[in-house]
Amino acid sequence: MIESGFLYILMLLMIVAFAIFAEKKLTYKIFQYLPIVVILYALVMTLSFFGLWSKNETITDIYKVSKSYILPAMIFLMLLNSDIEAIYKLSAKMLFTFFLAMGSIMLSFIGTYLLFKPLLEQNAWKAFGALSGSWMGGTANMVAIADAIKADEIQMGYVLISDSLNYTLWVMLLLAIAPYAKYFNSWSQAKTDYIATLELKKEENVKDSKEKTKNIITLVVVALGISVACQSIAPFLPTSDFVSQTTWVVIIATFLGLMGSMSVLKKLYSPTLATTLLYIIIALIASRATLEDIDKAPLYILAGSMILILHMLIIILFAKIFKLDLFIIGVASLANIGGVASAPILAGAYSKTLIPIGVIMAMLGYIVGTFGGLLVAKILSIL
Repeated sequence: MIESGFLYILMLLMIVAFAIFAEKKLTYKIFQYLPIVVILYALVMTLSFFGLWSKNETITDIYKVSKSYILPAMIFLMLLNSDIEAIYKLSAKMLFTFFLAMGSIMLSFIGTYLLFKPLLEQNAWKAFGALSGSWMGGTANMVAIADAIKADEIQMGYVLISDSLNYTLWVMLLLAIAPYAKYFNSWSQAKTDYIATLELKKEENVKDSKEKTKNIITLVVVALGISVACQSIAPFLPTSDFVSQTTWVVIIATFLGLMGSMSVLKKLYSPTLATTLLYIIIALIASRATLEDIDKAPLYILAGSMILILHMLIIILFAKIFKLDLFIIGVASLANIGGVASAPILAGAYSKTLIPIGVIMAMLGYIVGTFGGLLVAKILSIL
């Protein structure tokens, strides 16, 4: 059993390194059905359950310190690639539909929580709030919210499983119905002329191979400096039963990340570094979880399915009322629930020229997902 804090961190870093290698180099079919973050979480949680490391005072202290400083750095780096100008140029109809989808997801979480509340633990609202951040932004938003509201590590394990399974089914469904868009559009009386005239510049993806070492070192220094600044400012801001000091750290890091995306720092953006910090946070959280009460996981999976069903019904109703086409509601939905990894894929299923729309809408989800999730968590805490 590992008793040293240094060896504990070293072991987690080794596991994260393996996860990054597996994601990039291995082509196993399992990666098509389970995101690497879920596999990473499950692996670390299992090792924790079998007692590979102790949960003594030394390891607990280094866990808290590492997590508190890496989290704001990760949020800052994730948002550093935001394209505020492109989002501003997005058509009003696209923005309107995105926020309609976001609102329907929020309503679905509230309705599902009320339905399942008698079967859930008293603090389950925190897990639901964290999941809402993922389904209005991405995994990074979920992790940020979970830390801000002190979500239970065991429940977060259930949430990750529910997120993975239900998200996969949702992507499959949206891709499967894409060929039948004309029938849906006829029913909703939607006009699709805007697609032909919509002009968006394609984003140039940053290639890992072109990342320079000096850029990464600079980003590490800046990100950790931002993290220290967030930790220093937060104690001077007002707190309440819901808005804690950690919540302020998350909000400040989000704001500084958006400011950084409009500065020269954007040119230094490193997806590898941002993803690595995200995986480290996931590993840290999983290292404190256990496999106790795993029998409750199906309840969270079922609740996740109910959320998506309600979301589907509400967004279809909105499509009829506002005469929206299947492409725009599908991409808006997946930009919230799936993020950059899947929204462009769905957009490309309609036309390759529409892929940038999926990218930009998903980026918008990363920006507002944390705030939307915190709002859902606040509502659920009241309920």
